[in-house]
Amino acid sequence: MFNLAKGGNNLLSYIFVFMVVVSIICSFFTGSGEVLSQSMMDGASSAVELLFMMSGMMCLWSGVMEVARESKLTEKVSMLFAPLLRLLFKDAHKNEKAFSYICMNISANLLGLGNAATPLGINAMKEMNVGLGEDEVSDDMVTFVVMNTASLQLLPTTVAVLRSSYGCKTPFDIIFCVWITSVVALFVGLFFAKTMCRGKRI
Repeated sequence: MFNLAKGGNNLLSYIFVFMVVVSIICSFFTGSGEVLSQSMMDGASSAVELLFMMSGMMCLWSGVMEVARESKLTEKVSMLFAPLLRLLFKDAHKNEKAFSYICMNISANLLGLGNAATPLGINAMKEMNVGLGEDEVSDDMVTFVVMNTASLQLLPTTVAVLRSSYGCKTPFDIIFCVWITSVVALFVGLFFAKTMCRGKRI
């Protein structure tokens, strides 16, 4: 699993380098080198500003999730989804620690706290990977990745913060669109994940 992740990171690095080289070559032939230089400086400044803004949001909501975890609120919310998640994760629910991380991760994603959900998701994957080979991936791990990629969000907190940072006066006016698209994406993703896992076993 981790070798696959490392290979994906290398591929992204190659793609990024390719994009930068192509941009420089195009700017050289079109005579827009100054525009490219200015865009690079503006992009770097915007990235730093966005980083500080997102860092504040991450600290805030990570703290909220920590308070919720310490007060057992996340466990109570997780209990609401436990019966459904047991059907989706037929092997992982036998591992109490892994299943607890899965439930808390899904609960955090429902609240749009993707950054706070990330460490919970990593811990869940580590627990589900116990007993498997380094390059082996279980059906439950595939399902979990799909659910995190196409996660259902009741409150798109991260997106709302980004929209607000770019001057949007009503950052949550996309909430109905987020509900519709996330529900459709989740059902389609789970359908194909379960279908392909069943086909692999056959």
